[in-house]
Amino acid sequence: MERYLKDFVIEPKNPSEEALQKWRSAVRIVKNPSRRFRHVADLLKRREAEAKRRKIQFDIDVAKLVIIECFAICTKHHPRMLGKLRLVQMEKIRVALYVQKAALQFIDAVRAADHHLSDEVQEAGFGMDANELASVVRGHDAKKLRLHGGIDGIARKLAVSLNDGVNESSLDARQKIYGFNRYVEKPPRSFWLFVWEALHDLTLIILMVCAVISVVVGVVTEGWPKGMYDGIGIILSIFLVVLVTAVSDYRQSLQFRDLDKEKKKIFVYVTRNGYRQKISIYDIVVGDVVHLNIGDQVPADGIFLTGYGLVIDEASLSGESEPVNVDHGKPFLLSGTKVQDGSGKMLVMSVGMNTEWGKLMETLSEGGEDETPLQVKLNGVATIIGKIGLSFAVLTFLVLLCRFLADKAISGEFTKWSSQDALLILNYFAVAVTIIVVAVPEGLPLAVTLSLAFAMKKLMHDRALVRHLSACETMGSATCICTDKTGTLTTNHMVLNKLWICEDIHIVKNDSWNESLSSVHESAMAIFLQAIFHNTGAEVVRSKEGKRNILGTPTESALLEFGLLVGGDPDTEQRLTLVEVQPFNSVKKKMSVIVALPGGGFRAFCKGASEIILQMCDKYIDSTGECVSMTNTHAKNIMDVINSFAGEALRTLGLAFKDMDEKGNEIPEDGYSLIAIVGIKDPVRPGVKEAVETCRVAGITVRMVTGDNINTAKAIARECGILTDDGLAIEGPDFREKGPEELKELIPKIQVMARSLPLDKYKFVTQLRLVHKEVVAVTGDGTNDAPALHESDIGLAMGIAGTEVAKENADVIILDDNFSTIENVVKWGRSVYINIQKFVQFQLTVNIVALIVNFASACITGTAPLTAVQLLWVNMIMDTLGALALATEPPTDELMHRPPVGREESFISRTMWRNIIGQAIYQLIVLGFLEFDGKRLLKLSGSDADSVLNTFVFNSFVFCQVFNEINSRYIEKINVLDGLLSSGVFLAVLVVTVAFQIIIVEFLGAFASTVPLSLQLWLISVAIGITSMIVAIFIKLIPVEPAARKSEHKQGYKLLPSAPQETESP
Repeated sequence: MERYLKDFVIEPKNPSEEALQKWRSAVRIVKNPSRRFRHVADLLKRREAEAKRRKIQFDIDVAKLVIIECFAICTKHHPRMLGKLRLVQMEKIRVALYVQKAALQFIDAVRAADHHLSDEVQEAGFGMDANELASVVRGHDAKKLRLHGGIDGIARKLAVSLNDGVNESSLDARQKIYGFNRYVEKPPRSFWLFVWEALHDLTLIILMVCAVISVVVGVVTEGWPKGMYDGIGIILSIFLVVLVTAVSDYRQSLQFRDLDKEKKKIFVYVTRNGYRQKISIYDIVVGDVVHLNIGDQVPADGIFLTGYGLVIDEASLSGESEPVNVDHGKPFLLSGTKVQDGSGKMLVMSVGMNTEWGKLMETLSEGGEDETPLQVKLNGVATIIGKIGLSFAVLTFLVLLCRFLADKAISGEFTKWSSQDALLILNYFAVAVTIIVVAVPEGLPLAVTLSLAFAMKKLMHDRALVRHLSACETMGSATCICTDKTGTLTTNHMVLNKLWICEDIHIVKNDSWNESLSSVHESAMAIFLQAIFHNTGAEVVRSKEGKRNILGTPTESALLEFGLLVGGDPDTEQRLTLVEVQPFNSVKKKMSVIVALPGGGFRAFCKGASEIILQMCDKYIDSTGECVSMTNTHAKNIMDVINSFAGEALRTLGLAFKDMDEKGNEIPEDGYSLIAIVGIKDPVRPGVKEAVETCRVAGITVRMVTGDNINTAKAIARECGILTDDGLAIEGPDFREKGPEELKELIPKIQVMARSLPLDKYKFVTQLRLVHKEVVAVTGDGTNDAPALHESDIGLAMGIAGTEVAKENADVIILDDNFSTIENVVKWGRSVYINIQKFVQFQLTVNIVALIVNFASACITGTAPLTAVQLLWVNMIMDTLGALALATEPPTDELMHRPPVGREESFISRTMWRNIIGQAIYQLIVLGFLEFDGKRLLKLSGSDADSVLNTFVFNSFVFCQVFNEINSRYIEKINVLDGLLSSGVFLAVLVVTVAFQIIIVEFLGAFASTVPLSLQLWLISVAIGITSMIVAIFIKLIPVEPAARKSEHKQGYKLLPSAPQETESP
């Protein structure tokens, strides 16, 4: 079948619009477009959003040019001067969110000294309204900002202290005047809307029309109430189908709604009432003082207050690739942009729909999410089967009609027509339409959504948030996981464990630190504490209860904790004035600051990767507390200390300082004096070693990519079971020097990459994917990890340590930062794939049997053994109920005892076709004998023999499907009852199906064209169904995979025979 699905193939990640449009165009037969395409991207809305984004950028360019012209006219610049000015100004323009009116706003701001305020704003105690505030930021209107008194003037008009933030008692008033920090979203769909959409199924509409006509004609010809039974039966069946469909779809929508809420949980730090607090971005109000760090999302429009090296990426808003430096000269910050580097504080001036980001998100949210490869492929399968079913339906109707006309011609009644004849033809047409209902498996692509929604909800409970549906599928095919060390393999709870200072190593313990550090010279300890408290990206803040809290990364926190432990006082130590800050990032692997000394001069502090800091030093502090020259011997001894710390799996950092008479243009890169080397302990998480081993058994190679010292990385990797005897550990600089041919040979052996840069990780991932055809999952937490996360097949961002930039570029967020959770995501990914295969196998079997039975019977006997009502019930069993039972089964540990499913493997495997054809043959043989020789076999006689036989055929057919549903729980495994009792949903579906079947046969005969059966016939029907389970055992013993498939996986595992194979439980 795969060759017929060439138009139904898309990339798992970031598919092109052309591919998305191609498969949509290839879908020919759709019963209910609103339901079929509910969970696919709205390409039209996406184009609208992109057009809006381009318009924003275009309007900015136009507005900026107009401002230049106005400025030139107002200041009477010479044309040549104007040309120079235009060249200067037409560098990459920042996104301002006003258009041609910006020029008029500029002129109005010069002429107008004040702004009219509404009574409501004045009564609330504010001096500016929302529109005026928005115009300042969106227009990047520095002139208007000055007219309002600059930042201090804005703060006064917003009744906020720049030091203490807003008063929490004013939050309600601020939200009332300036609005909430939310954008307009489409209201959630109600249950009745799903009912209405389910009623839009074209075939059901046709059947309803047929049913109404049947009721009218039946009542006229047969009287009341007998003449209405057939039509009412169809109508009731239709409404049952609609109700069950709507309930299933509504439950899915609730699951996705809950997941969407989790995706939107973004937190920032603000200062309120003088205290630092962590709040949701949706609780931000105008006037809030927000703290920004690398990787944060700017939560609202605002202006820059203070900060160092703040660089903003505005690509998400306007598509501009060039980052923007923000400072007091360019103070405007826009909602939705990302902090690429540096840190700072901002004053919020506009929120929610008063920002251009809010308006853009309103459109973007309607674009939907990309469909998954399985959804697309099963749309293709549904289309192909739908065409076959439509052909069978037409042929069945034509055969029934021709036989009817032939019988009338033979009996000489061709010219005599009655309402009964019309009713019979109408019933033929209804049967044909119902065959289409059964034959077009619209539930196939929707079953993928059901399974994914179920898996995503369960993963949410297991601390993994799936941001993109396709990631769930792709994770089941992962062959390689490139993981960080810190926080993923380790606990991320860091404690300073060892310290080299004044030429001596000290073991730091909470209960004996004073004794162990007593030999450290006082002056050395003093400058060490200065380095800790000044050169840090963390902060020591006091809570409302007066307790000290440390806000920052675990590494920074470990240093500050040590500083506090040995008696350091942040208030005392931080009396020196910061002059310049160079924040830490993963490229430089260091952080530097310059402070002004009280007696004149400056001091630079630098800390970072110990080897890098050591290379920057030509002096060190000796045992007397003096700075002495560092010889090669001293440098080697210190390097030995670093290696000994790293060999104990400690993260090593170096701290250094340099005194200067004058501050240069840049922070110095050499000439430092080494203060200390610290060793920070970060224990391996419990269960990681077992999780790594499970991945290895499952055919997944785990590789560690870290910025740490190679000895530290190797020690942790061995402890986790990642680095084996035949594995290779390499450093980033060595990796970068290798040529393409060397890399091709080297990469499969690499298990650890230390001292890596983000570009090393990106290159590593690219090589694994493109050259070695691996399906790669990558973990990341920093802003610079975004390219690798985006390039990988599955990006895994850390929920605790990860920045918003990393999370936005990820497909899955690991909420507890635990590697064991990644193993669970793999297991669920495999479960989704095989669950859909089970459902497809089950549904195709029902399709084949239902089509052939009705067609063959129509050709031979001139009647259809299964009526419209019965076929609708069968459709519900195989569609909605079948998907609910098979697509939501939980994963088993056996899934991790086999290698991944390959990218190129056929979804409907030979094994599945064997099971489908085998079961279909059995059912067709049994039903054929019953249909054509059932009266004799069952010894039926009397006037109701035909009705009893037809009911028995219908009953046997249904029980064949019930027990084949159990057979489908495992594609290859013989013991299909294994774990049945633990699958509550599956058991519930079986019970409901059997219960309804009893009701239909025994109590709804007038509507369903059935008669009550004897106990003996019930037992025979059940026995026929149970026999299908015995037949399935023999079918599964038939070998189908060609010998050529018995090749070895490159890691020594047997490849799967086109589909996952279940293994017996031990």
